[in-house]
Amino acid sequence: MVSHVVADEKTLLLSKKAGCNSHGQDSSYFLGWQEYEKNPFDPVSNPSGIIQMGLAENQLSFDMVETWLEKNPDALGLRREGGASVFRELALFQDYHGLPVFKNALARFMSEQRGHKVAFDPSNIVLTAGATSANEALMFCLADHGDAFLIPTPYYPGFDRDLKWRTGAEIVPVHCTSANGFRVTRAALDDAYRRAQKRRLRVKGVLITNPSNPLGTTAPRADLETVVEFVAAKGIHLVSDEIYSGTAFGEPGFVSVLEVVAEREGAAAASDVSDRVHIVYSLSKDLGLPGFRVGAIYSSNAAVVSAATKMSSFGLISSQTQYLLAALLGDKDFTRSYVAENKRRIKERHDQLVDGLREVGIGCLESNAGLFCWVDMSHLMRSRSFAGEMELWKKVVFEVGLNISPGSSCHCREPGWFRVCFANMSAKTLDVAMQRLRSFVESTASAVPARSISCPIAIKWALRLAPSSADRKAER
Repeated sequence: MVSHVVADEKTLLLSKKAGCNSHGQDSSYFLGWQEYEKNPFDPVSNPSGIIQMGLAENQLSFDMVETWLEKNPDALGLRREGGASVFRELALFQDYHGLPVFKNALARFMSEQRGHKVAFDPSNIVLTAGATSANEALMFCLADHGDAFLIPTPYYPGFDRDLKWRTGAEIVPVHCTSANGFRVTRAALDDAYRRAQKRRLRVKGVLITNPSNPLGTTAPRADLETVVEFVAAKGIHLVSDEIYSGTAFGEPGFVSVLEVVAEREGAAAASDVSDRVHIVYSLSKDLGLPGFRVGAIYSSNAAVVSAATKMSSFGLISSQTQYLLAALLGDKDFTRSYVAENKRRIKERHDQLVDGLREVGIGCLESNAGLFCWVDMSHLMRSRSFAGEMELWKKVVFEVGLNISPGSSCHCREPGWFRVCFANMSAKTLDVAMQRLRSFVESTASAVPARSISCPIAIKWALRLAPSSADRKAER
C-alpha cells in the first residue's frame, strides 16, 4: 500500500504527458516483447527460451554490408580515399539540413529501390532519426491537437504511439476485411471519414504503409489510385510510409504512390495533389540498419519541408553515420547487387515460413513483400472472438515460446490473425519455431473441435498454400 502511495506521489511530480498511459506500451504488441526480453531464446545457453517473432528486423544480408566495410576501411575510419582524416570536420556542429553528399546518395538509392521510375530531389528530403521521428514530425506539420488521420487496418501497432502520443492527433481506422484480402476501398474510406465527422474530428489526411505492415503485401496500383482520388476530392494530405519498399520480392511488385501522382498530373488531373503527398522512408528495413537511426521525409511541399527540417533538430542523424552511409550508398555496384540479393534472401526465408506453416495446417495471406506474414490461426482458437485470440496468443507466447503479434494489436476486426516475423533469425531458429508450433498444433487438435482452415470462396485467391519444402528445394 505504501509503495503505491509513493509511486502516485512521484507521478504527481511529472507532467500530464509523462504521466498519461496513452503511449501504447500496454498493447499486447509491446507486452510480447517484454516477455521475450525476460527469457530470450539462445540455441546454446537458453534453448527453451522465447523465440522473437514479433520483431520486423532484416538480419539476412548483414554479411554483404560487412564485406563492403572490410573492403572500404576508409569510410568506417572517417577518411577520404586519399587517407586524409575527416574526423575534425565531422566532429564539429553540422547544419540540420544534413550532409549534401549523403542526401544525394540517399535520393539515388530511393530511386533505385523503385526501379528508377521515380526521381527524388535531394532538396526535398528531410533527414530524421528513423521513420518513427519522420512520421511524428509529419503529424506535427500537418495536424493540430485533436485532428485526425485515417489509416487502413490492420496497421502497425506502433502508430498508436508514434502518431498520437506527443502530437495529440487522433487515428480513425479504415476498416478493411479478409473478404478482399484486406485491400482498401473507396467505401471503407468514406465510412471512416463519416465516422470521424460524427466524432467532430477534422480529418487532415490518410496514412498508408506500402508495402503493408503487417500484411506483407504491396498496394496494387488501382488501390493507390483510389486513395489518391479520395484525398484529392477531400482536399486532405496523404502520407505513404514506404520503409519496406526494398523488400518487395514478388509480383505485382512495388509501386510508389509518387508514380500514381505523376501519372495523374500527366493526365491533366488536378495538379495540386502533389503538394499534399508525402513519403516516409528509412534504411532500417531495406538495408537492415535500425540501430543507425536513419529516416527521411520526402515532400514537394516547400512549407512542409521547411517546417519538418526545423523539427528535425530534435532528432538528427549523426555526421559520422551520414558520412559512412554516403560512401556505401554511393557505391552503385554494391547497391545494385545488394538490392537483388537481399530480395532473393527475403523470398527464400518467407517461403521457409509459409512452407512450415502449411505443413502444420496453417494458412496465411498471400504476400510479396515485408519481413513477416499475416497468418490465420483462427481454427486454433477455442472461441472465434478477441478473447479467444488473446487466450491463444498467451499460449503461443508462454507455452510454445514464440512471440508473435495478435491481430487485435493491429486493430484488425477479425479475430484469429497474427503477424509472424521471419527475417530476424537464422534458418535453424526458424526451423525450431516451426517444430514447436507443430507440437502445439498436434496437442491442440485433440482438445479443439476440428475446423476447416479454408476461407470463403470469395477470398481463396488471397490465401497461399505454398509448395512443399521438397518442391521448393527442387525449384532452386
